[in-house]
Amino acid sequence: MTVDNRPNAADVDRVAAELEERLALESARRSVPMTAPSPFRGQATGWQKVVAHRALIMDIAAVTAGVALGYVLRFDRQVQVELFEPRGGQYALISIALAEAWVLALGVVGSRSPRVLGSGREEILRVVRATAGLFGLIAIVCYLIKFDLARSYVAVTLPVGIALVLAGRWLLERRLHAERARGGFQRRTLVVGARDAVVDLCRRVDRTHEAGFHVIGVCLPGGTAIPSPVEGVPVLGSPEDAAEIARTQRVDAVAVTAFDGATPRAFKRLAWDLEPTGAELVVVSALADVASPRLVVTPVDGVAMVQVSPPGYTGLQHAVKRVFDVVVATLILVVVAVPLLMFGALVRMTSPGPALFAQRRIGQNGKPFTLYKLRSMRQDAEDGLLEVLDGDAGVFYKPKSDPRVTRLGRFLRKYSIDEFPQLLNVIKGDMSLVGPRPQVELEVAQYDDALRRRLFAKPGLTGLWQVSGRNDLSLDQGARLDLYYVENWSLLGDVGIMLRTAREVFAPSGAY
Repeated sequence: MTVDNRPNAADVDRVAAELEERLALESARRSVPMTAPSPFRGQATGWQKVVAHRALIMDIAAVTAGVALGYVLRFDRQVQVELFEPRGGQYALISIALAEAWVLALGVVGSRSPRVLGSGREEILRVVRATAGLFGLIAIVCYLIKFDLARSYVAVTLPVGIALVLAGRWLLERRLHAERARGGFQRRTLVVGARDAVVDLCRRVDRTHEAGFHVIGVCLPGGTAIPSPVEGVPVLGSPEDAAEIARTQRVDAVAVTAFDGATPRAFKRLAWDLEPTGAELVVVSALADVASPRLVVTPVDGVAMVQVSPPGYTGLQHAVKRVFDVVVATLILVVVAVPLLMFGALVRMTSPGPALFAQRRIGQNGKPFTLYKLRSMRQDAEDGLLEVLDGDAGVFYKPKSDPRVTRLGRFLRKYSIDEFPQLLNVIKGDMSLVGPRPQVELEVAQYDDALRRRLFAKPGLTGLWQVSGRNDLSLDQGARLDLYYVENWSLLGDVGIMLRTAREVFAPSGAY
């Protein structure tokens, strides 16, 4: 049987059109005189060099410390003596080579790239990938050359080294975020798209200074003939002018969101046009509040299709979460039992009424349960609720200066001490350590369809809202954080929220 491998007419026409478009673009480039290059040209300059150098120094220090500790613990006698023995001297050379290779591997995977530093998950993944790849390669080489690398040496060097590298990156991230909050170390960003999409993206960028994008202008359909929808940000042109504006305004990134002309051909042409300017092309998906582990990118004929996995509200992970809740809650309760009894006695001594306050709350899937707290208000507080709220009890109501709160109660609330009896609710299974805070029936009755999704997860002793500003956040911001948690939950994320909760207990903000 004969197979005809000749291209069909449609393929020939498509390739010819693309070639003609590319040639036209190259011709146009040659006819336009180039000005001085942008500050960002595929290699780090300015503040990008600063953060990259900081990461390099921190990596060298962390890896050296990890390797040195592995060497010292492997050879339990004095290091000075071991250096002159065959085995000790051999491992001294291995340690030096390992430290150099480790730092090199971290650079090869791009973990010190200015685009990655401070990004969180992606930076951590690259560090782990570099480390796992290096030690995997070492294991293969040792097997092939029949070298017996001491397991005790690797058992110390690998975990300690990667822990120190990640700790160093965390410190660098904190410093970078602080500098960006003050307005430094920002990418000059041009936002391109339709009016509503541009407004939404600019609002999100403004709320997230740590991402490092500073919007200097927008490009909207209609160009400069229409007023800017974003206060303080000018309209510099239309989407077709984006590349030229990036060149003249020395832009570091062009963020493109949805608009009518956003076709694959338009994106390709914009990417070509941005090549000589050095600006990054950032394509903003219409998906919002979906964590990256739920996204799978599949190329289909050159087009990236993003598949979104459904959120998992049940399954093995939640069984593991339940075990984690019971074990950790029991341990915490054992530690705080005596202080809780002391505070309970103080509550009884300073105001009439029981030390423990019990209230009906709504839990997972709308199931009611009894929540326990140390009483922080006077005994008849619930009777005076409508009077305090002046008849306006909306969703997530919480008066900032509530006269019903006792003097001791303010202290208990500030440091979240009144919440610790809810560890009993966690052990019983009514609540989890981490999740959206439970609410009363009056509030749940006012939920819309979006807020009702909060009930898909068990309510928590703490949550993403609570460690991100608590009552200082607006209703929309807090509800968005709760919904994000419900749909993108992970055990590792729970551990991170609990660590942040510990910090909030000792340095509280937004608590009243």
